[in-house]
Amino acid sequence: MTITVKSYASGNPGISGWDAILAPPAPANVLTSAIVADWLVVGGGFAGLAAARRLAQLHPTDRIVLVDAIRIGAGAAGRSSGFMIDLPHDISADEYTGAMDADKQQTKMNRVALDFAEDAANAYGFSKSTYDRRGKLYGAATAKGETHNQAYLAHLHKLGEDAEWRTAAEMKAVTGLDYYQSGLFTPGSAMIQPAGFVRGMAAGLAPKCQIYENTPITSLKNSNSDWVASTPRGKITAPKVILAVNGHLQSFGFLRRRLMHIFLYASMTRPLTQAESDAAGGLKDWDIVPSDPMGSTVRKISTPAGDRIIVRNKFDYLADVIGSEKRVAQSAAMHDKSFAARFPMLTNVDMEYRWGGRLCLTFNGVPVFGALETGLYAACAQNGLGASKGILAGILAAEHASGQTNPYIDYYLAQAKPTRLPPEPFSTIGATAYLRWKEYQAGAEL
Repeated sequence: MTITVKSYASGNPGISGWDAILAPPAPANVLTSAIVADWLVVGGGFAGLAAARRLAQLHPTDRIVLVDAIRIGAGAAGRSSGFMIDLPHDISADEYTGAMDADKQQTKMNRVALDFAEDAANAYGFSKSTYDRRGKLYGAATAKGETHNQAYLAHLHKLGEDAEWRTAAEMKAVTGLDYYQSGLFTPGSAMIQPAGFVRGMAAGLAPKCQIYENTPITSLKNSNSDWVASTPRGKITAPKVILAVNGHLQSFGFLRRRLMHIFLYASMTRPLTQAESDAAGGLKDWDIVPSDPMGSTVRKISTPAGDRIIVRNKFDYLADVIGSEKRVAQSAAMHDKSFAARFPMLTNVDMEYRWGGRLCLTFNGVPVFGALETGLYAACAQNGLGASKGILAGILAAEHASGQTNPYIDYYLAQAKPTRLPPEPFSTIGATAYLRWKEYQAGAEL
């Protein structure tokens, strides 16, 4: 069979602040010849890098090639909010929680991913600003938010998980803000600089894996027992291929009308002056997940140039996987309003970067995992928890493609297939109306 791949190098709107504040990367290594490999991994995000690293561990003498259509760090992984979460966290539901047994299982699997990420962070010498397993805070700005957190706290205790309530005064000690009525601290998650993390993973893998950037796959052809992946200036022949491209799986012709593409938007301030940082108060680095899944994620980070603040909110459903600059511009007003409500003392602080990033959901909340064709595997559809679930999917895809078995692979393979979406324009109309209604209901949590 031959798969013609729809162009997917574009569609990442705006300039991601996470990538922009890092040192410029070295020039891209672009594939310009025909090569042969034992393994081909397509996608340089969380799943693809995890798959490549796990393959290198399992097959230290094999030739492993990873390609990305753009620069690593500039895509969806490098545009995320930077929370690598260990606990159940369903952003598509009214609450973060689900059924007890499913949440216990998901927590175990998320921690496999976090342990893998921590091992990589230690092996590659990441700084704490790139990877720090310091836990996270759920911030409640309303009585409704407090109710969400109280229900989540009770659920976590039933799961046997540690979680600690934070009073308004304790939240102010962390954030410097009077905005949050209370909070909930959970200790197991990691905070990452997402672009720095994936860039660092790629650099650490380089001695054991050939990495090509700005190298989109234009077609995949099954030839005898091999797959031949063509690129604009070369080709790669390998018997086994792992597609770690999340929602772009539909660009490869798979699961059309079964993947939901959600864009979220973020804004990052210019560096604060010392006087502005002093006025804002609180710790140098802190991170808030909203108690309402539709609320604002807020982070404050310290950088050599000064402290910065990131606000992330606003959900868009797009039938196509391609985002737009117009949508980024339309999110600005909501970000500025959310920022002003929380930081009234910072009246003259502009946003330096604004961007959008995609995530991929399925209508019934299942991943896309396993063999698509003989020798062709998927590790896609992370359902809104891209860092931890993406890393897990990459690990398991590498093991599954290597012929290994374990309970986590069995669990993924036993999941139902993604259900078909309603036809257009009904999907877009329905999803958009639902998202706008949930944003309205979130109130001051935005």
